[in-house]
Amino acid sequence: MPNEQEVNVHMVRKTTSRLADGRELIYFDDTEPYVSAAAVREAVDVRPLSPREPAPRSAASTRRDPVSGEWVTIAAHRMDRTFLPPADESPLAPTGPGQKVPGEIPDTSYNVVVFENRFPSLEGPPTTYRDEPLRQERSASGRCEVICFTDNPATSFAELPLSRVRTIVEALTDRTRELSALDGVRQVFPFENRGEEIGVTLHHPHGQIYAYPFLPARTQALVEQSIQHKQQTGRKLLDDVVAVECAEGTRVVLETEHFVGFVPFAAKWPVHVQLHPRRDVADLTELRDEERADLAVAYRELLRRLDRFFDRPLPYIANWQQAPVGEGRDHGRLYIELFSLLRSPTKLKYLAGSESAAGAWINDTTPEAIADRLREVATQ
Repeated sequence: MPNEQEVNVHMVRKTTSRLADGRELIYFDDTEPYVSAAAVREAVDVRPLSPREPAPRSAASTRRDPVSGEWVTIAAHRMDRTFLPPADESPLAPTGPGQKVPGEIPDTSYNVVVFENRFPSLEGPPTTYRDEPLRQERSASGRCEVICFTDNPATSFAELPLSRVRTIVEALTDRTRELSALDGVRQVFPFENRGEEIGVTLHHPHGQIYAYPFLPARTQALVEQSIQHKQQTGRKLLDDVVAVECAEGTRVVLETEHFVGFVPFAAKWPVHVQLHPRRDVADLTELRDEERADLAVAYRELLRRLDRFFDRPLPYIANWQQAPVGEGRDHGRLYIELFSLLRSPTKLKYLAGSESAAGAWINDTTPEAIADRLREVATQ
């Protein structure tokens, strides 16, 4: 039977169930102002699915690049995953008479849903396969989850009511707490890809949550830079970054009681902005209730401005950076980053030789111009 519990004072109802192949399915329901019988989740997944089996080592592992030190996930079993299905075959749509193919969510409606990815890059406990100086290989351990923001395929995150955005924040907080407790997890990383230009394979408004068994390259670089900054100044790197941006103000685009949004000093993308809490917190679980409420307001406002940047729905990647789990945690800090490959209403920035091959970024605009535009569209 489903297991229901209250998440926190926002009054989100959490209901845990299982899909036909054994994967976990979790409903997060707004209980205010959407108190209704629909929040009682008893629907059963009746699809004839075989029990989920982990991918074999030959198809799934993580390997360390001995030159860069970066970990690469091998996920050959994902080649046949779902790609841009028609609306009546969407695996993220609620179950109903309009669906030709039953999807991942057995109920006829929902608010927010999280479930284990059917085609995960990461799953299971950590195991070491090889530990040689130039050949380090481990299991692709961890977990990959999908989070559906709404049962309405025709809307977007930016168009959701604040109460729903707040429920999403609560769901991400819950998943951060749960996934951080898994054996071997080093970072919990929620993200949303929006738009075919980004590579989206399902149009339904959704994101993903990865529980990595290693520190991704950017997080590892942040930890190393933060350690160096601490040794030189005695202060925390990201605390100082936020303080300097607030003091200078040139690139600040949004301020609320608990959050500040600004364009990074060395922005890489033609549209690029970050949202930082004013208080130093490692991840979503350390935010107070009033801070999570404020986050919902600030984040939705940034998304709405992005859609006005070029006066069209903006393809973007939103990533929720959180501190490492365990070693290095003191050198991380929660913040949200949003960027787009779009450099004009009709043109994309392609990653050519300098960016893709050398890792040397070239931006076609200035961070200050990006900030000017994000402030301008705030009044529209």
